[in-house]
Amino acid sequence: MKAKAVSAPYLVWMAIFIIVPMLLVAYFAFTDSNGAFTLDNLARVGQYSNVFLRSIWLGALSTAISLLVGYPVAYIISHSSLKRQSVLIMLVMLPMWMNFLLRTYAWMTLLEDSGLINNLLAAVGLPRLHMINTQGAVVVGMVYDYIPFMILPLYSVMSKLDPSVVEAAQDLGADGKRVFLRVTLPLSMPGVISGITMVFVPSVSTFIISKMLGGGGNLMIGDLIDMQFLGSAYNPNLGSAISLVLMVLILICMGIMNEFDDGEAQGGGMML
Repeated sequence: MKAKAVSAPYLVWMAIFIIVPMLLVAYFAFTDSNGAFTLDNLARVGQYSNVFLRSIWLGALSTAISLLVGYPVAYIISHSSLKRQSVLIMLVMLPMWMNFLLRTYAWMTLLEDSGLINNLLAAVGLPRLHMINTQGAVVVGMVYDYIPFMILPLYSVMSKLDPSVVEAAQDLGADGKRVFLRVTLPLSMPGVISGITMVFVPSVSTFIISKMLGGGGNLMIGDLIDMQFLGSAYNPNLGSAISLVLMVLILICMGIMNEFDDGEAQGGGMML
C-alpha cells in the first residue's frame, strides 16, 4: 500500500501529460476536420518521405559524429583523477546550463557569411566559406547541443569498469589495442547504446536547430510538424499523423537499440 501511495503522483502525472496527449495525437491522426474517421492523413504522410529520409540521415550523421568525438572524451574523463573528473564533467555540462535558443543563436553568429569564423579566415588571407543555411550547419548545431547526452552515459559506464579486468588482459599478453577492442569496447557497449538512443531521438525530431541554422531550406520532420500546427499550412490532423509516424519510427529505433543492448549483456555474461 505504501509503495502504491508513493507512486500515485507519478501515475497521475504520466496519465495527464503523457497518455492523454498521445491519445489526442492518435485521435486527430485518424479523423478529419469534422471529426469523421479517415486514413487520408496517414496516406498523405508518404508525400513527405524525402523529409523523413533527410531527418534520419542528418540524425544518424550527427549521432555518429557525437559518438566518434564523445567516446574518447568519456574515456579520458573516466581515466582521470577523481578531482579532475568532477571539473571535466562540469565543463561538459556547462553549455547545458544556458538556454537552448541562445546556444543556437551563438552558432548563427559564428557561421554567418560575415560571422566570426569567416572574419578570422579573411584576416589570415583565406577565402570566406558559406556555412550558414546548409545541412552541415544543422549537423554542427545538433552535435554541439546533444553531445553531452553521448558523453555522460559513456562516462557513467566507463567509470564503473573494473580495472582488474584490464590488468588481467594485460597480464595475459594483450597490447593496448587488443585490450581496447576485446575488453574496454565490449564492456562499454551499454553506454554506447544509451548514448546513441539519447542523441538520435532528439536529432531526428528537432526543429529549432534546422530552422535557425538550416534557413528553412533543410526541412526536417520537426519543422514539418511545426508548420502543420503553428504555420500557415495549419492542419492539426496531418500534423498529428506525421507525429504518430515519427513516434512509431522512434519506438522501432529504440527497440532495435534495446535488442543490441540485450545481446551485449548476454555476450558479456557468457564471456565472464
